[in-house]
Amino acid sequence: MEEKQLEKNIVDNIDSTIAKLSDKESYKHVCYDPRWSDGPVPIPSRDKLSQIVNLVREILFPGFFGNTTMHPVTVSHYMGVYVDNLFRLLVEQIYEGLCFNCKGENSDKRDAHNELARKISYDFIYSLPEIRRKMVKDVESTYVGDPASNSRGEVIFCYPGILAISNYRIAHRLLELGVPLIPRFIGEMAHSETGIDIHPKAQIGESFMIDHGTGVVIGSTCIIGNNVRLYQGVTLGARSFPLDKAGNPIKGIPRHPIVEDNVIIYAQATILGRVTIGRDSVIGGNVWITQSVPANSRIMQIKGKETSFDERL
Repeated sequence: MEEKQLEKNIVDNIDSTIAKLSDKESYKHVCYDPRWSDGPVPIPSRDKLSQIVNLVREILFPGFFGNTTMHPVTVSHYMGVYVDNLFRLLVEQIYEGLCFNCKGENSDKRDAHNELARKISYDFIYSLPEIRRKMVKDVESTYVGDPASNSRGEVIFCYPGILAISNYRIAHRLLELGVPLIPRFIGEMAHSETGIDIHPKAQIGESFMIDHGTGVVIGSTCIIGNNVRLYQGVTLGARSFPLDKAGNPIKGIPRHPIVEDNVIIYAQATILGRVTIGRDSVIGGNVWITQSVPANSRIMQIKGKETSFDERL
């Protein structure tokens, strides 16, 4: 009898648990419900988005990823295969991204999304030479800026900063083209792999270098100029979040720093709010900045004192 009662209790508890998990009130804010009138739409695939990023890396850096060889006879063949595969994957995933937030739509809207996904995919592919041009400058900046680097190939193949920047440049371009959801996921892929968190909406110039990189955070409304160098643990974040009448944070307003050309920011520096770090400045490690810094400044921690302006150049 005791065994039967125990078994009954187990069954009852499982049934109760299933009932709780099936309660709409418990999952209404965390359940994907596309609400299409003619059937559900798949959401973007993590695996296929990873394939897209890997294909773009193979195209940008031939020979370092995938099977591309540098022989002039075969490189065009590989590029053609990669671009064809990339286009197919992009159309599928961008279409699903466009459908992600739609509610109560129909097949006509699906057709419109599919047509837009094809256009965006073509436009992104047309952008690849420009993305490569920028990445070449990022690689060069990292190679020249790090005495420990032995070759540009080592920088491409091994450095987490280049991986994170490549994901950012892919994601940023897709965001410019109007793709929802997917750019943020591509940014978070690099965040997971490297510990470097770059919002795809940030505006970052050319010859950008992140050395070591773990813990770097670059917020969505950051503007970063050319030839900027960041070290590990740097935060370019928001100081506060203005609230609307309902008490919710107001989204989309500029709230992150502007970093002008030729700035170096050393490890664990924290810069918060819509402040400007003037061109040709150097920000020392472990400082906390919530006000703008003029051009040609040197900011450092002085023992026993708060962060100070050092001599100007």
